[in-house]
Amino acid sequence: MQLTILATLIASAAAFAPSQVAQTSTALNAFESELGVQAPLGFFDPLGLLDDADQERFDRLRYVELKHGRICQLAFLGNIVTRAGYHLPGTIDKAGTTFDSIPNGYAAIQAMPGAGLAQLILFVGFLELGVMKDATGEAEFPGDF
Repeated sequence: MQLTILATLIASAAAFAPSQVAQTSTALNAFESELGVQAPLGFFDPLGLLDDADQERFDRLRYVELKHGRICQLAFLGNIVTRAGYHLPGTIDKAGTTFDSIPNGYAAIQAMPGAGLAQLILFVGFLELGVMKDATGEAEFPGDF
């Protein structure tokens, strides 16, 4: 009886011993030392965008993420400002449509004249392709435009 109790105690103690985890080498280990990698997740790439990627692809995706994040921050600020009642003075077209007559949010897209929407899309494209980039190649850190 005592031998059975001793064997049960030893078996239950073994259940709480730490298990040995084998270190595996994956493509994601290449980016484990990058800025933003932290415990407990480590390098987090749930969509697998960096599977079999090199450092150049990683840097490009980080650059694009920072740039689009800043654009989203400006868009959110613009939404807050217009909902607070601040609008540009004057008219948006030659027909006399004023800026403050355009509604807020997604309703503005349908109320905006077609030429105004085209100008907006062209301006954003110009910013994306011509202005918001590291033209000199001398950026000190990711996002230094």
